[in-house]
Amino acid sequence: MDRQVELATQRAPSFGSRLKSALYLLAASILSPAWGDIALDESIALDYRVIAAYPHRNTAFTQGLIFDQGVLYESTGGYGESALARVDLVSGRWLAERRLPDEYFGEGLTVVGDILIQLTWQAGIALVYDRHLKPERALAYPGEGWGLTSDGQSLFMSDGSATLYRREPESMALQGRVEVSYLGNPVDRLNELEWIEGLVWANRWGDDLILVIDPVSGDVIHWLDMSELRGGGWRWRFARELNGIAYDTETKHVLVTGKNWPDLFVLELDQFPE
Repeated sequence: MDRQVELATQRAPSFGSRLKSALYLLAASILSPAWGDIALDESIALDYRVIAAYPHRNTAFTQGLIFDQGVLYESTGGYGESALARVDLVSGRWLAERRLPDEYFGEGLTVVGDILIQLTWQAGIALVYDRHLKPERALAYPGEGWGLTSDGQSLFMSDGSATLYRREPESMALQGRVEVSYLGNPVDRLNELEWIEGLVWANRWGDDLILVIDPVSGDVIHWLDMSELRGGGWRWRFARELNGIAYDTETKHVLVTGKNWPDLFVLELDQFPE
């Protein structure tokens, strides 16, 4: 695929970052997978085209990604290294950032109206900011925080299980929950989320797959294989899991990247599922 910009050399993640990330992944991996040996139906796979590839900061342990009103925001994880950033899409340069307190591990991110909401992994705290990344307040929730998205009224939140939680944005109060499944089999390890044309798109931790989920029934109705996006060579030596989905509502393009990926990709689909 053609590169539209020169990819800048970026420093490698520190040893401390890699160690903390490994501990995080070890803790996450104790969740027993429920996907089983069920083969995905090729007939419900969605085709896409990569129409652009932009630089992505390879020190960013991506946990949340949103594109709203022409602005890209990114949440990154790691104890002592987590941040919320406003990013220039084309250059990958961080235009502004807000570092999290050392005790917080940044996770999923979404926008509701004029506020940004960022989850933390095990602290049980959602951090609320204005669009200039100025902190406004903190909201408590039970359990772990992984992925977060919104339909404009309610939040949809994951915690690494097969459950999506619907929460109220002003208080994080639980409004409902749905169990995600494929052919009757629970699908766990749901991670980063994005609301796209009335459906929830989800990264599944440990897989190069994006699942498209009916938010009412919890059924996996489509999937996308992202494995072809992975590159090779020294630029990709620190790349970890696929984890980052954003949607441009104006162009109908989907943006994807991963933890410590050197690239962010822009995808075009012929048709979105209904």
